[in-house]
Amino acid sequence: MLERFSYRPHHIATWIALIVILIFAFAVRIYHIESVPAGLYPDEAANGVDALHALETGQFELFYPANFGREGLFINLQALSIALFGNTITGLKLWSILFGTLSVLGIYLLGKELFHRRAAGILAAFMLATSYWAINFSRIGFRAIMTTFLLTFSFYFFFRGLRTRSFRDFLIAGLIFGLGLHTYIAFRVAPLILIILLPALLLSYENFLRRFWKHAALFILGAFIASAPMLYHFFIAHPEDFASRSSHISVFSPDVNHGDLLGTLAKTFSISLIKYNFFGDQNWRHNYPPYPILDPFVGTFFLAGFLFIIWQTVILLGRRIREGDRDTRLVTDFFLLGSFFAMLVPEFLTDEGLPHALRSIGTQMPVFLMAALAAFWILKKALRSQTGARVALLSILVIALGGSALFNLTKYFVFFAQSPVAGASFNDSYTNMARYLLSLPADIHKYVLADEAGNSDRFHLPVFAHPVYYLTYRRVAHLEIVQSDTILRRPGIFLMLNYSDRLAEQIRGRYPDATIKHIDMNGPDRSGGAFDVIILPEIKK
Repeated sequence: MLERFSYRPHHIATWIALIVILIFAFAVRIYHIESVPAGLYPDEAANGVDALHALETGQFELFYPANFGREGLFINLQALSIALFGNTITGLKLWSILFGTLSVLGIYLLGKELFHRRAAGILAAFMLATSYWAINFSRIGFRAIMTTFLLTFSFYFFFRGLRTRSFRDFLIAGLIFGLGLHTYIAFRVAPLILIILLPALLLSYENFLRRFWKHAALFILGAFIASAPMLYHFFIAHPEDFASRSSHISVFSPDVNHGDLLGTLAKTFSISLIKYNFFGDQNWRHNYPPYPILDPFVGTFFLAGFLFIIWQTVILLGRRIREGDRDTRLVTDFFLLGSFFAMLVPEFLTDEGLPHALRSIGTQMPVFLMAALAAFWILKKALRSQTGARVALLSILVIALGGSALFNLTKYFVFFAQSPVAGASFNDSYTNMARYLLSLPADIHKYVLADEAGNSDRFHLPVFAHPVYYLTYRRVAHLEIVQSDTILRRPGIFLMLNYSDRLAEQIRGRYPDATIKHIDMNGPDRSGGAFDVIILPEIKK
């Protein structure tokens, strides 16, 4: 595992393949980003609202407490892209696109480092680049997309440091790893990977602690430096923020496990496992129900790689115990299995919405590496076979990878993109309301009723109002959030985010000439996302 890579002429072809994959990954992540998904989900828009406020006030937070609390790094980066591109969907999602694309580079580098072959890294990169699971979250403005990016790059430098014994690599690995505390809540379990990995390092490297204690100290130092601001926030300044929403859905809560903790854990763990190959996340924002989150081709590779790693781990442990054999493949096996089960913890320790492809997003790294291992076995077998067998095996591999890409891209850009159920899951009607308001002439007064309490401040608006608030903020003339003392002027439109027939009749009672108009921004090609507005015409003289 620690030998240096040799350079061969075909490495140029590898770099060309990697560049093509990265360009393709970026293209499928940014293609039609303003219209697919059909709506800007309120939780995404909540990030945008906080980012807008940070830009206006200059107050960039480590932790934004609204909407159950969110770590601030991703929101602050979104503020930067919003400053460049305005409060648009592209401005809000640009960093998701970039981190999703860079994760493809990260998994290539890590795959190459773990399996000693660039081809293995290329296979992992292609699978991640064309995965529905990865593409989907690369097109949503959630901070979770940083998880795979940080894990792959951190462990790339970690394992490169093991190979080169470079202090710099361990420091960089620690700095990147420490940034994880500033991202998605699921990253907080990532230190478990290191705990699981330590026994394999001790078993596989002679005098590991004596040889690498300085390197380990630099890794810990880097991680501490990068995570220190959030450590201070969570454990000294605002400890109440650390638990966040997770305490309400934890399997350790008596309200959740009903006195049967082991039974509840067995249920949540098994449901979490089956999502990869059998029964996926049923939330349209996370997956295409009811299918598993991996397509049949990559899913088969993953299952084969997973079972092989378990088998190889048992064999290598047996050799270590009986013969004292120090095989560094054991480190790779412990890492893949450890990172898989560790990053599965945020999912199976909760009992809400399972299976849950978002909470387990940290398993993308080991899942696609294990899948690449199985595909790479076929490639090696083909290259060592006679002509007929070589053609057959290479054909199987090409058909599987091509079929995987076609399956995922068709599922996302055709079936998901045109599905009214998918649009409704992203609350596309709110996004369409914002687009409608943006399309109106400047001289028309626009009145938006967010809720009947008459709130207008961003901190008191319901979360479902944030898509309209974010997309129209300072971009629509004569727009008012309706309050109790609002006076309606004409010509104008009155828009209720949650339409009420009772309120509509009250308004028409006060304004007899008002009319109700049905607005459908999606057109004839796709249903859903329509809404009604009340038109207040100009008074005729």
